[in-house]
Amino acid sequence: MLMYFLIGLSLVLVGIVGLQFCYMFSVERIYRERRKYLRELERKHAILTERLAAAERRVAEQNDLLESIYPDLGKEDEVWADVIEER
Repeated sequence: MLMYFLIGLSLVLVGIVGLQFCYMFSVERIYRERRKYLRELERKHAILTERLAAAERRVAEQNDLLESIYPDLGKEDEVWADVIEER
């Protein structure tokens, strides 16, 4: 009777070890997918940061061009404030 109990216990332990291996492999797969996803996000972040910097440079150039063509352009903000207050 003890022999059957030990055989059953060993089979249960083998089953538990099998479940742990399956869990370990699935966790490893999820970890690899998350690392790949994180690398993709970092790559997209770098591209978007570069595009943002280019857009900011372009806006600054356009503002400088507008300032050189229309030097009184900045003073119009006060005029608009007066027009809004009059209404």
